[in-house]
Amino acid sequence: MARHFFPCLLVLLVASWSGLAQDAGALIADAEALYDRWSEAFDFAAYRADLEAAIDLYEQALDALAPEAVPSHAIVLNRLARAQFELGTAYLVGDDAKEAAFAAGKDHALASLRLDPAFIENEASSFRDALASALDVEAVFWYGTNLGSYLNYHQIEAIVWGGMRDLPVCYERAIELDPSYLAGAGYRSLASFYAQVPGFLGGDLEKARATYELAIDAGPDFLENAVNLAEHVFLAQDNHYTACTILRDVEADAGDPVVMNRWPLYNTLAVDRALGLIEDHSCP
Repeated sequence: MARHFFPCLLVLLVASWSGLAQDAGALIADAEALYDRWSEAFDFAAYRADLEAAIDLYEQALDALAPEAVPSHAIVLNRLARAQFELGTAYLVGDDAKEAAFAAGKDHALASLRLDPAFIENEASSFRDALASALDVEAVFWYGTNLGSYLNYHQIEAIVWGGMRDLPVCYERAIELDPSYLAGAGYRSLASFYAQVPGFLGGDLEKARATYELAIDAGPDFLENAVNLAEHVFLAQDNHYTACTILRDVEADAGDPVVMNRWPLYNTLAVDRALGLIEDHSCP
């Protein structure tokens, strides 16, 4: 009887893995349906529950996936990294809740990057070099984006430990891999880095302006690109006329359903910011 034990166990394990894969596939499909913000009219307030439910299902899928299903792991980890950032940015209030979301997003993206053996090999000698040679645009972008938000709550790690210097490496690599990703996301984030960090860390408003313009070229309907340019560059330079002109254009775009429906969550947030800036700066 002992001779038959291992083959029987192997059959059971294969069947178990197959069941897990099927379960994971169903969980991912359900999560994607909840995450979807394009198929129906977008309701910003109501979407929070869908986003949180999607995150829960993605996490269940991650546990259910077979270890060898590397592409599926990458898809789910990248979606979790993005969704955690969106939850923290759009909906959560309070430093602890936001920090936890960005930390989770950062960790998911890093786990996705580490699915590539070459990344692990490069990381052994230089983590920054590993980021600079990463092959997955989503993983490297969302790692940098979540890290940047996470570091707002960890200033020592940001400056003394060098975490802040990892950010432009991530964004530059995302641009190299796909400059059009998420409507110029790499340009947008790199420009924000140039605009908001001190000069000794690489801050430069002129670089920020030029890079935001590249983001706008890549994603003219992604309204955050224009709002960031107005706020982070022109208002910072006390050029209220140009800033207000841009912000009023964004306000006008809020009335265009075609524009708003291209990026429902992000454009809603961008319009809200634009209206706040218009009021704060008494734009004509």
